Amino acid sequence: MSILSAIILLGILIFVHELGHFLFAKLSKVKVLKFSLGFGPRLIGKRIGETEYLISALPLGGYVKMLGEEPGEELSPKEKKRAFSEQSVLKRAFIVFAGPLFNILLAYVVFTGILASGLPINIPHVERMLPIIDKVEEGYPAEKAGLRAGDKVIKINNKEISTWFDMVEIVSQNPGRELLFTIKRGEETLQISIIPEAVQEKDMDGNPITIGRIGVRKLGSGMFETIEASSFWSTPIKGAVATCKMGLFIIDSIEMLITGKVSFKNLGGPITILKESGRAAEAGFLPYLFFMALLSVNLGILNLLPIPILDGGHLLLFGIEAMKGAPLREKTVIIINRVGYLLLILLMALALYNDFFRLFSRR
Repeated sequence: MSILSAIILLGILIFVHELGHFLFAKLSKVKVLKFSLGFGPRLIGKRIGETEYLISALPLGGYVKMLGEEPGEELSPKEKKRAFSEQSVLKRAFIVFAGPLFNILLAYVVFTGILASGLPINIPHVERMLPIIDKVEEGYPAEKAGLRAGDKVIKINNKEISTWFDMVEIVSQNPGRELLFTIKRGEETLQISIIPEAVQEKDMDGNPITIGRIGVRKLGSGMFETIEASSFWSTPIKGAVATCKMGLFIIDSIEMLITGKVSFKNLGGPITILKESGRAAEAGFLPYLFFMALLSVNLGILNLLPIPILDGGHLLLFGIEAMKGAPLREKTVIIINRVGYLLLILLMALALYNDFFRLFSRR
């Protein structure tokens, strides 16, 4: 189920992204040679008109190949009229921008549909999700052990803690068992042993359960902002608000990764997508749609980063070309693209490493 749900999810996201490039290329009268879901060897394909439509072997992406897109491509005078490279900077920018735009529009459609069904959209606050203690309650194990407000929990029993929920999960599952907390306090790194207090609560079905609690909490309005539609007619506006807020959440997450507030160990790759899409599918159709919308916004924004090879990298080069009044030298573009490939490979390798580390550390 996980594999099938992930294939369907990624297939939709890739198709929508490439459809944006394809449609804007067609609107700009640019000749599209290939429309492929996936990379690598062709599995199946069919030529319709001047375009070959393909499903390729590697499902982690896709591409739209346009006439005149490759550096140094030789074109006849007749072909030049419909070549990507011969279009104005503005037209080329629109074609490139359309891919991320369509991913963001997909998220908007999904969020609007969820709101129209009467369900809310919960947007996380990145800062609020960090495992930083806002308050230590009197008389509880955390205070007795010496934890303070402002402490950041890094590890519990050598397990990396990335979010507040990671800490809560471990503590709640270990009532009466000693846990070794590694915390960051200013410039110091400390280790503190805490035994969570056993507390009686009830699960979602009303059955009594025993959980662990140490007496730390977050202050303020919570970790999520809830967006609801008061009426059917307000759903399009609220859907746009939810899409913008989710986009800002992703931008904040990227900024915190770059500044070091969040570790690069939180990056996830295909195994994480596989696992989470399976969980979302098991939870129901609407949670699966929500996860799809979240990934779609993510894909749209990440593709707009000014990294060579990504759409944002192309847009950056078009901007430089517009300011210069002439295209960059072909050799320069090739070097920049190679650097982009290297960065992308390194990021993918890091994401895969994180995936495998999480997978085997739990066994």
